[in-house]
Amino acid sequence: MTDLRDLYQELILDHYKRPRNRRRMEPVDRHAEGYNPLCGDRINVYLKMTDGVVRDVSFEGSGCAISTASASLMTEALKGKTVEETRDLFSRFHRLLTTEQSANQEPDLGKLEAFAGVRQFPVRVKCATLAWHTLKAALEQQHETVTTE
Repeated sequence: MTDLRDLYQELILDHYKRPRNRRRMEPVDRHAEGYNPLCGDRINVYLKMTDGVVRDVSFEGSGCAISTASASLMTEALKGKTVEETRDLFSRFHRLLTTEQSANQEPDLGKLEAFAGVRQFPVRVKCATLAWHTLKAALEQQHETVTTE
């Protein structure tokens, strides 16, 4: 179990140090801003959609390792997903971080399972979910800044 935890920590650090899809995208079909006042993390999520499918997704902003790695892994996981699949992935990721689970309760989260240990640190859950809540706001075309408070 320690080896798996170490592997997950390496994955999070890799995505923090070399975030994927970290760029401002223009033009975009949907965009939202997010802010975590507790630790100061800020994020913008950009979406290009075609026929209800996420064709491209990117983010920019500043944040801690968990916040940045979560945004990076989120963008990798979403490309090619329908809006319904995206919402389902948001729900499953949120449950992974907020509820106690047995080993196979949330299958098919792939690399996102690296964040399972975050649920032991409730303050850090907000860091890991900021990009996801911002994504949800972009999908719903909300114009107010999303906060974790």
